[in-house]
Amino acid sequence: MSDLIRKTAAQLADALAAGETTSVEITQAHLDRIGQVDGAVHAFLHVDAEGALAQAAESDARRAAGGPSSALDGVPIAVKDVLATEGLPTTCGSKILEGWVPPYDATVVRRLRDAGMPILGKTNMDEFAMGSSTEHSAYGPTHNPWDLDRIPGGSGGGSAAAVAAFEAPLALGTDTGGSIRQPGAVTGTVGVKPTYGSVSRYGLVALANSLDQVGPVTRTVMDAALLHEVIGGHDPRDSTSITQSVPDLTDAVRRGATGDLTGVRVGVVKELGGEGYQDGVQARFQEAVDLMVGAGAEVVEVSCPTFVHALATYYLILPAEASSNLAKFDAMRYGLRVLPEGVQSPSAEDVMRATRDAGFGDEVKRRIILGTYALSSGYYDAYYGQAQKVRTLISRDFDAAFEKADVLISPTAPTTAFKLGEKLDDPIAMYLNDLATIPANLSGVPGISVPGGLADEDGLPVGVQILAPTMADDRVYRVGAALETLLADQWGGPLLDRAPSLNGAS
Repeated sequence: MSDLIRKTAAQLADALAAGETTSVEITQAHLDRIGQVDGAVHAFLHVDAEGALAQAAESDARRAAGGPSSALDGVPIAVKDVLATEGLPTTCGSKILEGWVPPYDATVVRRLRDAGMPILGKTNMDEFAMGSSTEHSAYGPTHNPWDLDRIPGGSGGGSAAAVAAFEAPLALGTDTGGSIRQPGAVTGTVGVKPTYGSVSRYGLVALANSLDQVGPVTRTVMDAALLHEVIGGHDPRDSTSITQSVPDLTDAVRRGATGDLTGVRVGVVKELGGEGYQDGVQARFQEAVDLMVGAGAEVVEVSCPTFVHALATYYLILPAEASSNLAKFDAMRYGLRVLPEGVQSPSAEDVMRATRDAGFGDEVKRRIILGTYALSSGYYDAYYGQAQKVRTLISRDFDAAFEKADVLISPTAPTTAFKLGEKLDDPIAMYLNDLATIPANLSGVPGISVPGGLADEDGLPVGVQILAPTMADDRVYRVGAALETLLADQWGGPLLDRAPSLNGAS
Protein backbone atom coordinates (compact mmCIF):
# COMPACT_ATOMS: atom_id res chain seq x y z
CA MET A 1 0.00 0.00 0.00
CA SER A 2 1.43 3.38 -1.03
CA ASP A 3 2.25 5.84 1.75
CA LEU A 4 0.65 8.55 -0.39
CA ILE A 5 -2.89 7.43 0.46
CA ARG A 6 -2.23 7.88 4.19
CA LYS A 7 -1.28 11.53 3.79
CA THR A 8 -3.80 14.28 4.38
CA ALA A 9 -4.79 16.59 1.54
CA ALA A 10 -2.70 19.36 3.12
CA GLN A 11 0.32 17.05 3.27
CA LEU A 12 -0.18 16.01 -0.34
CA ALA A 13 -0.41 19.66 -1.39
CA ASP A 14 2.85 20.39 0.44
CA ALA A 15 4.54 17.39 -1.17
CA LEU A 16 3.43 18.57 -4.62
CA ALA A 17 4.68 22.09 -3.94
CA ALA A 18 8.05 20.72 -2.81
CA GLY A 19 8.39 18.55 -5.92
CA GLU A 20 8.45 15.36 -3.84
CA THR A 21 5.72 13.66 -5.87
CA THR A 22 3.38 14.26 -8.78
CA SER A 23 -0.37 14.43 -9.12
CA VAL A 24 -0.25 11.41 -11.44
CA GLU A 25 1.50 9.37 -8.73
CA ILE A 26 -0.98 10.49 -6.06
CA THR A 27 -4.01 9.85 -8.27
CA GLN A 28 -2.73 6.43 -9.38
CA ALA A 29 -2.09 5.46 -5.74
CA HIS A 30 -5.71 6.22 -4.87
CA LEU A 31 -7.02 4.43 -7.94
CA ASP A 32 -4.97 1.40 -6.92
CA ARG A 33 -6.48 1.59 -3.44
CA ILE A 34 -9.97 1.74 -4.92
CA GLY A 35 -9.18 -1.36 -6.97
CA GLN A 36 -7.91 -3.13 -3.88
CA VAL A 37 -10.69 -2.46 -1.37
CA ASP A 38 -13.80 -1.04 -3.03
CA GLY A 39 -15.15 -4.46 -3.85
CA ALA A 40 -15.68 -4.81 -0.11
CA VAL A 41 -16.56 -1.19 0.74
CA HIS A 42 -18.61 -0.23 -2.33
CA ALA A 43 -17.99 3.47 -1.79
CA PHE A 44 -18.03 4.24 -5.52
CA LEU A 45 -20.75 3.90 -8.14
CA HIS A 46 -18.48 5.06 -10.96
CA VAL A 47 -14.68 5.35 -11.11
CA ASP A 48 -13.18 7.55 -13.83
CA ALA A 49 -9.59 6.34 -13.89
CA GLU A 50 -8.82 7.63 -17.37
CA GLY A 51 -10.30 11.06 -16.74
CA ALA A 52 -8.67 11.42 -13.31
CA LEU A 53 -5.22 10.55 -14.64
CA ALA A 54 -5.64 12.96 -17.56
CA GLN A 55 -6.58 15.75 -15.14
CA ALA A 56 -3.61 14.81 -12.94
CA ALA A 57 -1.25 15.03 -15.91
CA GLU A 58 -2.61 18.49 -16.71
CA SER A 59 -1.99 19.51 -13.10
CA ASP A 60 1.61 18.32 -13.27
CA ALA A 61 2.11 20.28 -16.50
CA ARG A 62 0.75 23.45 -14.87
CA ARG A 63 3.01 23.01 -11.88
CA ALA A 64 6.03 22.42 -14.09
CA ALA A 65 5.21 25.68 -15.85
CA GLY A 66 5.12 27.42 -12.46
CA GLY A 67 1.39 28.09 -12.27
CA PRO A 68 -0.69 25.81 -10.01
CA SER A 69 -4.36 26.84 -10.05
CA SER A 70 -4.90 26.57 -6.29
CA ALA A 71 -3.45 25.24 -3.05
CA LEU A 72 -5.12 21.88 -3.82
CA ASP A 73 -4.09 21.70 -7.49
CA GLY A 74 -3.29 18.03 -8.16
CA VAL A 75 -4.98 16.60 -5.07
CA PRO A 76 -7.69 14.11 -6.15
CA ILE A 77 -11.25 14.08 -4.85
CA ALA A 78 -14.43 11.95 -4.92
CA VAL A 79 -17.87 13.46 -5.59
CA LYS A 80 -21.26 12.36 -4.25
CA ASP A 81 -23.45 11.08 -7.07
CA VAL A 82 -26.10 13.74 -6.48
CA LEU A 83 -23.94 16.43 -8.12
CA ALA A 84 -24.02 16.92 -11.89
CA THR A 85 -20.74 16.03 -13.60
CA GLU A 86 -20.32 16.71 -17.30
CA GLY A 87 -19.38 13.51 -19.09
CA LEU A 88 -19.75 11.30 -16.00
CA PRO A 89 -22.90 9.42 -14.91
CA THR A 90 -25.07 11.04 -12.25
CA THR A 91 -27.64 8.58 -10.92
CA CYS A 92 -28.50 9.90 -7.43
CA GLY A 93 -28.36 6.23 -6.36
CA SER A 94 -31.59 5.60 -8.31
CA LYS A 95 -32.61 3.29 -11.14
CA ILE A 96 -34.73 6.10 -12.57
CA LEU A 97 -31.51 7.94 -13.56
CA GLU A 98 -29.40 4.89 -14.40
CA GLY A 99 -26.88 5.82 -17.09
CA TRP A 100 -27.81 9.52 -17.21
CA VAL A 101 -24.83 11.69 -18.15
CA PRO A 102 -25.33 15.43 -17.50
CA PRO A 103 -24.32 17.93 -20.21
CA TYR A 104 -22.96 20.35 -17.59
CA ASP A 105 -21.12 20.53 -14.26
CA ALA A 106 -22.55 21.61 -10.95
CA THR A 107 -20.92 24.88 -9.87
CA VAL A 108 -18.99 23.15 -7.07
CA VAL A 109 -17.72 20.53 -9.54
CA ARG A 110 -16.66 23.27 -11.95
CA ARG A 111 -14.80 24.95 -9.08
CA LEU A 112 -13.00 21.67 -8.35
CA ARG A 113 -11.94 21.44 -11.99
CA ASP A 114 -10.86 25.10 -12.04
CA ALA A 115 -8.79 24.41 -8.90
CA GLY A 116 -7.03 21.57 -10.73
CA MET A 117 -8.38 18.72 -8.61
CA PRO A 118 -8.67 15.34 -10.42
CA ILE A 119 -12.09 13.72 -9.91
CA LEU A 120 -11.69 10.04 -9.03
CA GLY A 121 -15.36 9.19 -9.49
CA LYS A 122 -18.88 9.34 -8.07
CA THR A 123 -19.76 7.93 -4.64
CA ASN A 124 -22.68 5.81 -3.52
CA MET A 125 -25.64 7.30 -1.66
CA ASP A 126 -29.16 6.64 -0.45
CA GLU A 127 -31.52 7.10 -3.39
CA PHE A 128 -32.06 10.84 -3.96
CA ALA A 129 -30.34 11.38 -0.57
CA MET A 130 -33.25 9.85 1.35
CA GLY A 131 -31.79 7.81 4.20
CA SER A 132 -29.39 7.60 7.12
CA SER A 133 -27.44 4.47 6.22
CA THR A 134 -26.70 4.31 2.45
CA GLU A 135 -28.75 1.10 2.36
CA HIS A 136 -31.41 2.70 0.18
CA SER A 137 -29.15 2.93 -2.86
CA ALA A 138 -30.58 1.11 -5.88
CA TYR A 139 -27.06 -0.21 -6.50
CA GLY A 140 -26.50 -1.87 -3.15
CA PRO A 141 -25.28 -0.62 0.23
CA THR A 142 -21.94 0.88 1.15
CA HIS A 143 -20.05 -0.78 4.03
CA ASN A 144 -18.32 0.96 6.94
CA PRO A 145 -14.51 0.52 6.72
CA TRP A 146 -14.37 0.10 10.53
CA ASP A 147 -16.66 -2.94 10.33
CA LEU A 148 -17.86 -4.16 6.95
CA ASP A 149 -21.05 -5.53 8.52
CA ARG A 150 -22.13 -2.03 9.59
CA ILE A 151 -23.56 1.03 7.87
CA PRO A 152 -21.35 4.03 6.96
CA GLY A 153 -24.12 6.52 7.69
CA GLY A 154 -26.25 8.25 5.11
CA SER A 155 -27.21 9.55 2.79
CA GLY A 156 -23.59 10.29 1.92
CA GLY A 157 -22.08 7.08 3.22
CA GLY A 158 -20.15 6.54 0.00
CA SER A 159 -18.17 9.77 0.37
CA ALA A 160 -17.45 9.16 4.06
CA ALA A 161 -16.44 5.53 3.47
CA ALA A 162 -14.15 6.49 0.57
CA VAL A 163 -12.28 8.94 2.80
CA ALA A 164 -12.20 6.59 5.80
CA ALA A 165 -10.93 3.68 3.66
CA PHE A 166 -8.15 5.87 2.18
CA GLU A 167 -9.67 5.58 -1.30
CA ALA A 168 -9.76 9.39 -1.59
CA PRO A 169 -8.13 12.14 0.48
CA LEU A 170 -11.18 14.38 0.03
CA ALA A 171 -14.82 14.07 -0.99
CA LEU A 172 -17.87 16.22 -1.51
CA GLY A 173 -21.14 15.38 0.20
CA THR A 174 -24.51 17.02 0.68
CA ASP A 175 -26.22 17.64 4.00
CA THR A 176 -30.03 17.93 4.06
CA GLY A 177 -30.64 16.68 7.60
CA GLY A 178 -27.16 15.53 8.60
CA SER A 179 -25.98 13.56 5.57
CA ILE A 180 -22.40 14.83 5.82
CA ARG A 181 -22.07 15.08 9.60
CA GLN A 182 -23.76 11.79 10.59
CA PRO A 183 -21.65 9.65 8.19
CA GLY A 184 -18.62 11.55 9.47
CA ALA A 185 -19.47 10.57 13.02
CA VAL A 186 -19.85 6.84 12.33
CA THR A 187 -16.79 6.55 10.07
CA GLY A 188 -14.34 8.64 12.11
CA THR A 189 -14.07 11.39 9.49
CA VAL A 190 -14.63 15.16 9.49
CA GLY A 191 -17.86 16.39 7.93
CA VAL A 192 -18.92 20.01 7.47
CA LYS A 193 -22.32 21.54 6.70
CA PRO A 194 -21.61 25.15 5.64
CA THR A 195 -24.01 28.02 6.24
CA TYR A 196 -27.02 27.54 3.96
CA GLY A 197 -26.51 29.48 0.74
CA SER A 198 -22.76 30.00 1.18
CA VAL A 199 -21.90 27.10 -1.18
CA SER A 200 -23.67 26.92 -4.54
CA ARG A 201 -26.52 24.45 -5.03
CA TYR A 202 -26.55 24.89 -8.82
CA GLY A 203 -26.27 21.43 -10.38
CA LEU A 204 -27.20 19.66 -7.16
CA VAL A 205 -30.16 17.36 -7.87
CA ALA A 206 -32.47 18.80 -5.25
CA LEU A 207 -34.06 16.76 -2.49
CA ALA A 208 -35.36 19.68 -0.42
CA ASN A 209 -34.37 23.10 -1.75
CA SER A 210 -34.58 24.91 1.57
CA LEU A 211 -32.45 22.32 3.39
CA ASP A 212 -29.79 20.91 1.00
CA GLN A 213 -26.20 22.11 1.35
CA VAL A 214 -22.98 20.88 -0.29
CA GLY A 215 -19.96 20.48 1.99
CA PRO A 216 -16.56 18.84 2.59
CA VAL A 217 -15.86 15.27 3.74
CA THR A 218 -12.25 14.89 4.91
CA ARG A 219 -9.92 13.31 7.45
CA THR A 220 -8.81 16.55 9.16
CA VAL A 221 -10.31 19.93 9.95
CA MET A 222 -7.60 21.70 7.93
CA ASP A 223 -8.41 19.60 4.85
CA ALA A 224 -12.08 20.56 5.24
CA ALA A 225 -11.16 24.25 5.42
CA LEU A 226 -8.99 24.03 2.28
CA LEU A 227 -11.78 22.31 0.34
CA HIS A 228 -14.47 24.65 1.69
CA GLU A 229 -12.50 27.66 0.45
CA VAL A 230 -12.38 26.10 -3.05
CA ILE A 231 -16.12 25.42 -3.33
CA GLY A 232 -17.55 28.33 -1.32
CA GLY A 233 -18.68 31.76 -2.45
CA HIS A 234 -21.52 33.46 -4.30
CA ASP A 235 -22.97 31.94 -7.47
CA PRO A 236 -25.36 34.07 -9.58
CA ARG A 237 -26.82 30.89 -11.12
CA ASP A 238 -28.14 29.77 -7.72
CA SER A 239 -31.14 31.75 -6.48
CA THR A 240 -30.45 30.61 -2.91
CA SER A 241 -26.81 31.78 -2.98
CA ILE A 242 -25.89 34.55 -0.55
CA THR A 243 -23.48 37.35 -1.42
CA GLN A 244 -21.31 37.36 1.71
CA SER A 245 -17.82 36.01 1.14
CA VAL A 246 -16.56 32.91 2.92
CA PRO A 247 -14.50 33.79 6.04
CA ASP A 248 -10.78 32.92 6.20
CA LEU A 249 -11.23 29.32 7.27
CA THR A 250 -7.64 28.08 7.08
CA ASP A 251 -6.54 30.91 9.36
CA ALA A 252 -9.27 29.90 11.81
CA VAL A 253 -7.93 26.34 11.77
CA ARG A 254 -4.36 27.51 12.43
CA ARG A 255 -5.56 29.54 15.41
CA GLY A 256 -7.58 26.64 16.74
CA ALA A 257 -4.85 24.05 16.22
CA THR A 258 -2.95 25.51 19.17
CA GLY A 259 -5.58 23.87 21.37
CA ASP A 260 -6.26 27.13 23.20
CA LEU A 261 -9.95 27.93 23.77
CA THR A 262 -9.48 30.71 26.30
CA GLY A 263 -12.48 33.03 26.27
CA VAL A 264 -14.63 30.85 24.00
CA ARG A 265 -18.16 30.32 25.33
CA VAL A 266 -19.34 26.78 24.58
CA GLY A 267 -23.00 25.86 25.00
CA VAL A 268 -23.99 22.26 25.66
CA VAL A 269 -27.48 21.79 24.22
CA LYS A 270 -29.68 20.18 26.87
CA GLU A 271 -32.12 18.70 24.35
CA LEU A 272 -29.38 16.98 22.28
CA GLY A 273 -28.39 14.28 24.73
CA GLY A 274 -29.65 11.99 27.45
CA GLU A 275 -32.35 9.41 26.78
CA GLY A 276 -31.88 7.62 23.48
CA TYR A 277 -28.16 8.33 23.28
CA GLN A 278 -25.76 5.40 23.57
CA ASP A 279 -23.67 5.32 26.78
CA GLY A 280 -20.40 5.22 24.87
CA VAL A 281 -21.46 8.21 22.78
CA GLN A 282 -22.30 10.18 25.92
CA ALA A 283 -19.03 9.20 27.61
CA ARG A 284 -16.85 10.36 24.69
CA PHE A 285 -18.87 13.57 24.41
CA GLN A 286 -18.36 14.35 28.11
CA GLU A 287 -14.63 13.73 27.71
CA ALA A 288 -14.57 16.23 24.84
CA VAL A 289 -16.39 18.79 27.00
CA ASP A 290 -13.87 18.26 29.82
CA LEU A 291 -10.96 18.74 27.41
CA MET A 292 -12.46 22.01 26.20
CA VAL A 293 -12.84 23.23 29.77
CA GLY A 294 -9.22 22.33 30.39
CA ALA A 295 -8.26 24.35 27.30
CA GLY A 296 -9.87 27.47 28.73
CA ALA A 297 -13.38 27.34 27.33
CA GLU A 298 -16.32 28.57 29.39
CA VAL A 299 -18.94 25.80 29.18
CA VAL A 300 -22.60 26.51 29.92
CA GLU A 301 -25.78 24.49 29.44
CA VAL A 302 -28.30 26.00 27.06
CA SER A 303 -31.87 24.95 26.42
CA CYS A 304 -33.53 24.95 22.99
CA PRO A 305 -37.02 23.64 23.82
CA THR A 306 -38.38 23.42 20.27
CA PHE A 307 -35.52 21.12 19.21
CA VAL A 308 -37.65 18.23 20.50
CA HIS A 309 -40.04 18.97 17.62
CA ALA A 310 -37.29 19.24 14.98
CA LEU A 311 -37.55 15.63 13.78
CA ALA A 312 -41.31 15.84 13.19
CA THR A 313 -40.94 19.25 11.57
CA TYR A 314 -38.22 18.01 9.24
CA TYR A 315 -40.19 14.95 8.16
CA LEU A 316 -43.06 17.16 7.04
CA ILE A 317 -41.01 19.84 5.27
CA LEU A 318 -38.55 17.50 3.54
CA PRO A 319 -41.14 15.09 2.01
CA ALA A 320 -43.25 18.04 0.87
CA GLU A 321 -40.33 19.61 -0.99
CA ALA A 322 -39.15 16.21 -2.24
CA SER A 323 -42.55 15.29 -3.69
CA SER A 324 -42.48 18.53 -5.66
CA ASN A 325 -38.87 18.15 -6.80
CA LEU A 326 -39.22 14.53 -7.89
CA ALA A 327 -42.29 15.27 -10.03
CA LYS A 328 -39.90 16.04 -12.89
CA PHE A 329 -38.98 12.35 -13.18
CA ASP A 330 -41.98 11.63 -15.38
CA ALA A 331 -40.50 9.34 -18.11
CA MET A 332 -41.05 12.08 -20.70
CA ARG A 333 -37.84 14.11 -20.72
CA TYR A 334 -34.91 12.01 -19.47
CA GLY A 335 -34.07 8.97 -17.42
CA LEU A 336 -35.89 5.65 -17.26
CA ARG A 337 -39.01 4.94 -19.32
CA VAL A 338 -41.11 1.83 -18.67
CA LEU A 339 -44.13 0.84 -20.74
CA PRO A 340 -46.94 -0.75 -18.72
CA GLU A 341 -47.59 -4.42 -19.42
CA GLY A 342 -50.83 -5.42 -21.09
CA VAL A 343 -51.80 -1.88 -22.15
CA GLN A 344 -52.38 -1.53 -25.91
CA SER A 345 -52.10 2.25 -26.22
CA PRO A 346 -50.72 3.56 -22.91
CA SER A 347 -51.40 7.17 -21.99
CA ALA A 348 -48.72 9.49 -20.63
CA GLU A 349 -50.12 8.83 -17.16
CA ASP A 350 -49.85 5.05 -17.69
CA VAL A 351 -46.18 5.35 -18.71
CA MET A 352 -45.44 7.74 -15.87
CA ARG A 353 -47.05 5.43 -13.33
CA ALA A 354 -45.17 2.34 -14.58
CA THR A 355 -41.86 4.22 -14.74
CA ARG A 356 -42.07 5.72 -11.27
CA ASP A 357 -43.16 2.38 -9.83
CA ALA A 358 -40.17 0.61 -11.37
CA GLY A 359 -37.64 3.42 -10.98
CA PHE A 360 -38.19 4.63 -7.41
CA GLY A 361 -37.33 2.58 -4.32
CA ASP A 362 -39.55 2.07 -1.29
CA GLU A 363 -38.11 4.93 0.78
CA VAL A 364 -38.51 7.44 -2.04
CA LYS A 365 -42.09 6.32 -2.63
CA ARG A 366 -42.82 6.58 1.09
CA ARG A 367 -41.64 10.18 1.24
CA ILE A 368 -43.34 11.23 -1.99
CA ILE A 369 -46.66 9.93 -0.67
CA LEU A 370 -46.17 11.64 2.70
CA GLY A 371 -45.13 14.93 1.09
CA THR A 372 -47.96 14.94 -1.42
CA TYR A 373 -50.45 14.32 1.40
CA ALA A 374 -48.98 17.15 3.51
CA LEU A 375 -49.33 19.58 0.59
CA SER A 376 -52.82 18.48 -0.47
CA SER A 377 -55.86 20.70 -0.26
CA GLY A 378 -57.31 20.68 3.24
CA TYR A 379 -54.11 19.48 4.89
CA TYR A 380 -51.54 22.10 3.86
CA ASP A 381 -52.18 24.43 6.80
CA ALA A 382 -52.54 21.62 9.32
CA TYR A 383 -49.23 19.95 8.41
CA TYR A 384 -46.81 21.83 6.14
CA GLY A 385 -47.89 25.26 7.35
CA GLN A 386 -47.59 24.28 11.01
CA ALA A 387 -44.17 22.72 10.38
CA GLN A 388 -42.92 25.99 8.90
CA LYS A 389 -44.08 27.84 12.03
CA VAL A 390 -42.15 25.41 14.24
CA ARG A 391 -39.14 25.91 11.98
CA THR A 392 -39.25 29.61 12.81
CA LEU A 393 -39.32 28.78 16.53
CA ILE A 394 -36.28 26.54 16.13
CA SER A 395 -34.38 29.42 14.52
CA ARG A 396 -35.39 31.65 17.42
CA ASP A 397 -34.08 29.06 19.87
CA PHE A 398 -30.75 29.16 18.04
CA ASP A 399 -30.68 32.96 18.24
CA ALA A 400 -31.33 32.86 21.99
CA ALA A 401 -28.71 30.18 22.55
CA PHE A 402 -26.06 32.11 20.61
CA GLU A 403 -26.59 35.08 22.91
CA LYS A 404 -25.22 32.87 25.69
CA ALA A 405 -22.57 30.94 23.77
CA ASP A 406 -20.24 31.43 20.81
CA VAL A 407 -20.74 27.85 19.65
CA LEU A 408 -23.09 25.00 20.57
CA ILE A 409 -21.96 21.40 20.94
CA SER A 410 -23.61 17.98 21.11
CA PRO A 411 -23.01 14.40 20.05
CA THR A 412 -23.33 14.24 16.26
CA ALA A 413 -25.37 11.03 16.25
CA PRO A 414 -27.11 9.23 19.13
CA THR A 415 -25.41 5.89 18.42
CA THR A 416 -22.43 4.39 16.67
CA ALA A 417 -22.85 2.60 13.33
CA PHE A 418 -25.54 -0.07 13.48
CA LYS A 419 -25.58 -3.38 11.60
CA LEU A 420 -26.55 -3.45 7.94
CA GLY A 421 -30.23 -4.39 7.69
CA GLU A 422 -30.90 -3.75 11.37
CA LYS A 423 -33.29 -0.83 10.82
CA LEU A 424 -34.40 -1.24 7.21
CA ASP A 425 -37.87 -2.39 8.23
CA ASP A 426 -38.34 0.39 10.79
CA PRO A 427 -38.29 3.83 9.11
CA ILE A 428 -38.86 5.70 12.39
CA ALA A 429 -35.83 4.05 14.01
CA MET A 430 -33.81 5.05 10.94
CA TYR A 431 -35.01 8.66 11.11
CA LEU A 432 -33.93 8.95 14.76
CA ASN A 433 -30.28 8.85 13.68
CA ASP A 434 -30.65 12.48 12.58
CA LEU A 435 -31.97 13.78 15.92
CA ALA A 436 -28.95 15.98 16.65
CA THR A 437 -28.17 17.16 13.13
CA ILE A 438 -31.58 18.21 11.78
CA PRO A 439 -31.97 21.50 13.75
CA ALA A 440 -29.00 23.05 11.93
CA ASN A 441 -30.56 22.35 8.53
CA LEU A 442 -33.91 23.79 9.57
CA SER A 443 -32.24 27.05 10.61
CA GLY A 444 -29.37 27.20 8.09
CA VAL A 445 -26.53 27.48 10.62
CA PRO A 446 -23.12 25.89 9.93
CA GLY A 447 -21.92 22.77 11.70
CA ILE A 448 -18.99 20.37 11.81
CA SER A 449 -18.60 16.82 13.08
CA VAL A 450 -15.18 16.00 14.49
CA PRO A 451 -14.13 12.45 15.47
CA GLY A 452 -14.61 12.16 19.23
CA GLY A 453 -13.10 8.75 19.96
CA LEU A 454 -14.36 5.19 20.15
CA ALA A 455 -17.33 3.95 22.14
CA ASP A 456 -16.47 1.46 24.87
CA GLU A 457 -19.28 -0.95 23.92
CA ASP A 458 -18.20 -1.68 20.35
CA GLY A 459 -14.95 0.17 19.60
CA LEU A 460 -16.64 2.21 16.86
CA PRO A 461 -16.26 5.94 16.12
CA VAL A 462 -18.24 8.68 17.84
CA GLY A 463 -18.65 12.24 16.56
CA VAL A 464 -18.80 15.61 18.34
CA GLN A 465 -20.90 18.28 16.62
CA ILE A 466 -20.06 21.98 16.78
CA LEU A 467 -22.58 24.60 15.57
CA ALA A 468 -22.18 28.35 15.10
CA PRO A 469 -24.37 31.29 14.00
CA THR A 470 -25.09 31.90 10.32
CA MET A 471 -21.93 32.93 8.37
CA ALA A 472 -19.73 32.24 11.42
CA ASP A 473 -18.30 29.15 9.74
CA ASP A 474 -14.84 30.18 10.91
CA ARG A 475 -15.96 29.54 14.50
CA VAL A 476 -16.80 25.90 13.84
CA TYR A 477 -13.41 25.49 12.18
CA ARG A 478 -11.50 27.17 15.01
CA VAL A 479 -13.22 25.18 17.76
CA GLY A 480 -13.18 22.00 15.66
CA ALA A 481 -9.43 22.32 15.09
CA ALA A 482 -8.84 22.93 18.79
CA LEU A 483 -10.85 19.85 19.76
CA GLU A 484 -9.05 17.82 17.07
CA THR A 485 -5.70 18.84 18.58
CA LEU A 486 -6.77 18.10 22.14
CA LEU A 487 -8.13 14.67 21.21
CA ALA A 488 -5.12 13.76 19.03
CA ASP A 489 -2.84 14.50 21.99
CA GLN A 490 -4.98 12.15 24.09
CA TRP A 491 -5.03 9.37 21.47
CA GLY A 492 -1.43 9.73 20.38
CA GLY A 493 -2.40 10.36 16.74
CA PRO A 494 -5.31 10.47 14.27
CA LEU A 495 -8.32 8.29 15.08
CA LEU A 496 -8.29 6.60 11.66
CA ASP A 497 -4.83 5.19 12.43
CA ARG A 498 -6.69 2.87 14.83
CA ALA A 499 -9.18 1.63 12.21
CA PRO A 500 -8.98 -2.03 11.13
CA SER A 501 -6.91 -2.46 7.97
CA LEU A 502 -8.69 -3.28 4.72
CA ASN A 503 -5.58 -4.77 3.14
CA GLY A 504 -6.51 -7.84 1.13
CA ALA A 505 -10.22 -6.96 1.04
CA SER A 506 -11.96 -7.92 -2.16
